[in-house]
Amino acid sequence: MFIPELQLAAAFLLDLVLGDPRKFPHPVKGIGLLAMKTEALLRGIRWLPLHLAGIATVIIVVGATTVAAWSVLWLCALVNPVLENVMAAVMLYFTFAAKDLAKHARAVMNALQYGGLSMARKNVGMIVGRDADAMQEEDVAQAAVESVAENTVDGVTAPLFFALLFGPVGAMAYKAVNTLDSCFGYKNERHLEFGWASARLDDLVNYLPARLTVPAVALAAAMMRLRFADVFRSVAKTARLHASPNAGYPEAAFAGALGVRLGGLRSYGAVMHSFPHLGVVDTLCSAHTIRQAFALMFAASAIFLASGLGIRILFKLIMV
Repeated sequence: MFIPELQLAAAFLLDLVLGDPRKFPHPVKGIGLLAMKTEALLRGIRWLPLHLAGIATVIIVVGATTVAAWSVLWLCALVNPVLENVMAAVMLYFTFAAKDLAKHARAVMNALQYGGLSMARKNVGMIVGRDADAMQEEDVAQAAVESVAENTVDGVTAPLFFALLFGPVGAMAYKAVNTLDSCFGYKNERHLEFGWASARLDDLVNYLPARLTVPAVALAAAMMRLRFADVFRSVAKTARLHASPNAGYPEAAFAGALGVRLGGLRSYGAVMHSFPHLGVVDTLCSAHTIRQAFALMFAASAIFLASGLGIRILFKLIMV
């Protein structure tokens, strides 16, 4: 018998305590390997148009992940209901990345405070795609804050959202979609056609989680005595300026809560690009802002989980 609320709470706590297990095979790595193998296979079919090959890759990878997750839980249920619940919690745990997100951000913060700018640039280069070699301290801090803000959705609230609705299988299916976007969702010559389906599906599945993360950030900001009202002002004025249909919402929410400015100039492949500013205050980021950002991420994630569990329990009581 499934106990979804207990599974979710246990999985969330496991992630907070353990983070990603470095010495244990991670399902998301398996999904990524399947995606790359499928890409290589379908690209080898010369008569198959690239956009159709990309669609087929999405169907194969998401379908295989969903079937595999369901099958594992079904087999565990045949053995013992307790094993089923334990496996469900472990499966959910693999979909969350709050502790790892904070760990990477903390490494940047510590480098800025104690290790020097060169180390800070190296550490931030591990979590963002932009050029880090010429970044100043405020640029490094801003990149880390933006990474925390955007990945709060991908790494925590979106898998929570699908877990609350569809259980561990839904959360794993979401991670498959998110992994496909990470592999192929780039607007370059190689992936523009092939990765179209992966990128569009990722946009679709993150639409609600990205927006539902905003009130969670606002409540967390109120609890932490940050800028509660500026969360909504920032989102209303600047979220839609972001090139992504979803990333602007958590980033604008964090910018408002922290009282900083995000966006602006950044370099990719030695070419400078200008991005709209997010936020309603022009203050630059610092190492202290990074600390506030991952604390805000933890608080908003806990609020998102508690709210979701509360709604589930209330719905069950009403339906009795």
